[in-house]
Order: sequence, then structure tokens, then C-alpha cells
Amino acid sequence: MEFIGEKLLQVVIALAIFAAVIGLIMLLVDRAPKSVKDKVTVAGFLAPAAILMLVGLVYPAIRTSMLAFTDAGGNVNGLDNFVWMFTQPEALTTLRNTVIWTVLVPLLSTSFGLAYAVFIDKARGEKVLKSLVFMPMAISFVGAGIIWKLVYDYRGPNIEQTGVINFFLVALGMEPKQFLLDAPGNTMFLIIVMVWIQTGFAMVILSAAIKGVPVELTEAARLDGANAWQQFRNVTIPGIRGALVVVLTTITIATLKVFDIVRTMTAGNYDTSVVANEMYTQAFRAGEPGRGAALALILFLMVLPIVVYNARVLRKQREIH
Repeated sequence: MEFIGEKLLQVVIALAIFAAVIGLIMLLVDRAPKSVKDKVTVAGFLAPAAILMLVGLVYPAIRTSMLAFTDAGGNVNGLDNFVWMFTQPEALTTLRNTVIWTVLVPLLSTSFGLAYAVFIDKARGEKVLKSLVFMPMAISFVGAGIIWKLVYDYRGPNIEQTGVINFFLVALGMEPKQFLLDAPGNTMFLIIVMVWIQTGFAMVILSAAIKGVPVELTEAARLDGANAWQQFRNVTIPGIRGALVVVLTTITIATLKVFDIVRTMTAGNYDTSVVANEMYTQAFRAGEPGRGAALALILFLMVLPIVVYNARVLRKQREIH
């Protein structure tokens, strides 16, 4: 019975993927030029990309989806992996941390980036100031994790501190702090690293959007007696709403997939793990590929609505323009 159930599940998933691919091909053909020559040309250009998509995206997606319903031995276990995910304390901590990351990082990064973009707009030395904030974007997540791990480093109460923050704490007569060991504060200190990286991205995109707001609107608001805050709220924010959506959704997707920072700084220990890190841990460290695949499936479902929303917003803006 288990063998029949496994084969039936494989057939259903394969049929669903096949139907999706056929539907995509039919949609592309329907929108292609009607002449036979143009259709052949379009098919020739699309064929390599379609093959790469099948090999690099569709097939792994099928395998991951099937693996999510199996145990460590490869036997079908139904929804056991998902039950584990939503019932076990360590898995619930992982999901909680992921939600905290997803809420705080986009909001903080976008807020800091927007404030910085507004304050330095048309200021003296604007290019240099922007470069300083954007510089962390040039550093890999692993590199940023190593840098901040040195900043948070803890050596014990009676040992000379090499971590930057603890060095100053001891110099001020205070006790050194174990920033990466004490939960739940350690998650917040990891989030700071991601915010530090993403603020530069938000600042660049929003700064460009602010410069695109018509000067006439700002001048009209000023003549009507609006103060700086009212101009920002009623003129600038509506004018950059599209850019705000792009920044928020892009940072949210990057945050949902965050792995390097957590793996480099704590390896997910001390209640700091997130879905992407736990996916790796379960699949390649704990010998539970089924649980890792289930986490990957949940991660995909979390990202999908954000991508769809972003696509809808961009399509509406394109229709307006």
C-alpha cells in the first residue's frame, strides 16, 4: 500500500508539473506572432531557455516536492514532516525567528534607507555619503557575518576582549556581553547585520525615486503652506510608492532566504536558526532530507505571494503609464 501511495503521489505531481509546462508553452505560442516563420523563430529562441528551466528548475522542484513526503529512509510518511515542523519546539523557534526577520529587516532597512535618502538629497558631498552607506552591499553575506562576528566577539569576564563592542564596554567599567549566545537578543544582533547590508540598497533605489518626483509638486505644496513633514507625507511618499513596494518586496524575499549570516555567525545554534539554515541542517547534517525538503517547500510558499504581489503592482503601474 505504501508503494502504491508513493507511486500515485509521484504520478500526480508529475502530471501537475507537466500540465503547468504545457500551459506555459501554449500561452507563449498564443502570444507569439501568427506567421509560421515567426513562430519557428520564437520557438528557436525559447527552446534553450525552456530546456534549462526544465533541468534546473522543474525537475528539482518535482524531486523536492516528492522528497518532502518521505522519511530519512526514503519511505513515504505522508504529512509527518509538516507535522514535525509545526509541533516541535525547535522547528517552531525556527519559524518564529523567520517571521521576526521578515517583519523587522524590510521595515528597518527601508525606513533607514528612506530617511538617509531624504536627509542627504542635494546635500554637499551627497555622492560620498551615499557611497559610504552603499558600501556594505559590495560585501558578501559571509564576509559581513565574519566582520560582525569580530565586532560581537566575547572572550570571558577576566580575559582581554578583542570584540569591538565588548572592548568599549570593559573600558567603560561594564561587564562584557555574550551577544551571540543569549537568546532571544542574539537574533536581534543578527538582524542588525542584515539591516546594515540592505539599507544601502534601499537608500539608492529610494534616492533615485525621490529625484524623480516633479519639483513643481513640491513647490506647489510649499506655496500652499505645507511644512517639510507635510510635503514629505503628501507629495514625496505618493510619488515614490512604486519604488517603496519594490524595495520592501525585494528585501523581504532576500530576508526569507537568509542563510549565510546565520550559518557564519552562529550556525543556527542558541535559538537563532531560520528556515533556510534549518533546511540545510536537516538535509545535510541531521540526515533528514525529507524534513529539509519540507522546509524548502514552505519557504517557496512563503516567497510566492510576495512575488505575485510585486508582479501585480508592476503590471498596474505599467498600465497606468
